[in-house]
Amino acid sequence: MNLLFIGAGKMASAIVSGILNENLFPHDNIWACDINPEAREEFSRRTTLSCAKSAESLAGKADVLLLAIKPQGLEQLLASLPPRKPEALVLSICAGLSIARLRQGFATGRIVRVMPNTPLMVGMGASCYALGSESDESAAALTEKVFATLGKTWRVSEELLDAVTAISGSGPAYMFEFIEALRLAGIKLGLPDELALQLAVQTMRGSVEMLQQGLGTPEELRQAVTSPGGTTAAALKVMQEADFRGLVERLTQAACTRSKELGA
Repeated sequence: MNLLFIGAGKMASAIVSGILNENLFPHDNIWACDINPEAREEFSRRTTLSCAKSAESLAGKADVLLLAIKPQGLEQLLASLPPRKPEALVLSICAGLSIARLRQGFATGRIVRVMPNTPLMVGMGASCYALGSESDESAAALTEKVFATLGKTWRVSEELLDAVTAISGSGPAYMFEFIEALRLAGIKLGLPDELALQLAVQTMRGSVEMLQQGLGTPEELRQAVTSPGGTTAAALKVMQEADFRGLVERLTQAACTRSKELGA
């Protein structure tokens, strides 16, 4: 089976690295192309595989086309892409591009739409996928095989993928922003910059691990660390007054709405 990655940026590099680390496919059966010379160079450096400028000589021999391009680049790609194998599977990680739009562009229902997130770069990704009308269990199995090497994978109906994008796809940015806010707050309280960052990162990491180990629900663990009249209670009161949960709802709604707009 030949896999062609169209787009060789950081996400594609991470996926290929996972495939190679797990020996899922022979090196010679994994190809990539990207119009950006810097992306080609970085992809080759990270994966040790060559990366072509275009898919012209590769698309016709690929069994799987994995799209890892910007959604805005789809029309340009379709205009330049040579004929493919009729049975080729199109596996897309392009945010917002619907199965219907991909089906129209590639004239096939053998499509899998995947919404991964950037922590797959460290083997801790969260990926959800939906099958096109002509994608069977073998397509699902292939998707699971690839993305399970990079974290956790869930199969969902396509109408949930915009919400998935808002929670896990864009979610790492929310985590990074919160950590940065803690770092800056720590500095204002007198902590050295590096210590403030390390404390924020380790605190988030440890909190996540407690949830992973099933020590309680988020609500139960929050209550366990909050003593009446204590420091945490004082801080949480500020969060409540600022409608922190409402803010999170609004920002995820904005991301979900934008995901739908990109797919329109």
